[in-house]
Amino acid sequence: MDKELRKRIIALVKSEVVPAVGCTEPIAVALCVAKAKETLGVMPERIEVQLSANILKNAMGVGIPGTGMIGLPIAIALGASIGKSEYGLEVLKDVNSDAVAEGKTYVEGNHVNINLKQGIEEKLYIEVLVSTGDKTARAVISGGHSNFILVQKGDKVLFEKEAGNADDDSADDTWLNLQKVYEFATSAPLDEIEFIREAQALNEKASEESLKGNYGHSLGKTLSRPLGKGIFGDTIFSHIISSTACACDARMAGAIIPVMSNSGSGNQGICATLPVVKFAQENHNTDEELTRALMLSHLTAIYIKQSLGKLSALCGCVVASTGSACGMTYLMGGDYEKVTFAVKNMIANLAGMICDGAKPSCALKLASGVSTAVLSAMMAVQHDCVTSVEGIIDDDVDKSIHNLTKIGKDAMSETDKCVLDIMTNK
Repeated sequence: MDKELRKRIIALVKSEVVPAVGCTEPIAVALCVAKAKETLGVMPERIEVQLSANILKNAMGVGIPGTGMIGLPIAIALGASIGKSEYGLEVLKDVNSDAVAEGKTYVEGNHVNINLKQGIEEKLYIEVLVSTGDKTARAVISGGHSNFILVQKGDKVLFEKEAGNADDDSADDTWLNLQKVYEFATSAPLDEIEFIREAQALNEKASEESLKGNYGHSLGKTLSRPLGKGIFGDTIFSHIISSTACACDARMAGAIIPVMSNSGSGNQGICATLPVVKFAQENHNTDEELTRALMLSHLTAIYIKQSLGKLSALCGCVVASTGSACGMTYLMGGDYEKVTFAVKNMIANLAGMICDGAKPSCALKLASGVSTAVLSAMMAVQHDCVTSVEGIIDDDVDKSIHNLTKIGKDAMSETDKCVLDIMTNK
């Protein structure tokens, strides 16, 4: 693979695999609020927020880091009071008890108004208008969780670019395929890809920290307790599921624990990282093998998300678990053909899993995803693969991937509307 293509892939990975504190949808809203407030120059008297349906869906039921509270209002208040846009998706990392108390008071004062943005097709859209007296400022994020397309103070536009025009390759799926993903991950000079190990450091720490508290539904702890071990055994398989679920438990419950995200999702970053790490450690793979497996996992997830989109009706753990299936297949000694088998096995199993918002029970879906990833990898290395006469699988692995993303992006759009309608009318 030539150097220019490697550089392009590295830039893509570095733009999509970044640290995040808290669920990325409410955090992205807080980031947009922080930018608008900084532009205004004072604490706003009023914050008007308009969101796409998918942002609203993913921000309704998730814990906000360091607050003990759920949902958007407190995230918005903190974005205005202590948020710093320079922190990106770690915008709320300075949160403390005083800030939370002030934020609660601000929310109770009815300074925040949240609405569904009408008439837009973009699934990731955040528009914030802040005002104090006759002074106003506006900020808009679209197409990516930190992709600002407009910053405006009063009538003066300070920054603007075309909607959806991200600065990277995240919206272009025409130049990458699974063969290139595999070739890059398995042959690129090691010093060029070692940065991916930062995902291991952050996400392992998040998993370990989760065991110190009771977060969400404590699924990870349940699996590691005597009852869990008695049913699942003390095995590589149970350790993979427990480790992954632990990190998700803490993150979805609002722990102030940074994780390494993938394609705008911390859960996807967790799911693409921890199964691969845990398997490599217990299978006694080398450091180089782990590094390459992690890159294969994360880059596969990024590639699939390019045609699916940042947010969709399809649960992101399907995509990230497919990445981890590829990584584990490689660690089991599988070649490119076996990796394609793992991908097809995953698509045949998990296609259609709905996303019904970010919430503590996401840990259950991650557990389902990574357990399927282990099964798919085991089948693949034994040369067992779902064939093209079965369902949506095609002989061509990239066509199989695009069959999955077509369903998730297009066919399930009505499902998305139905899910949001159910969630907002309970």
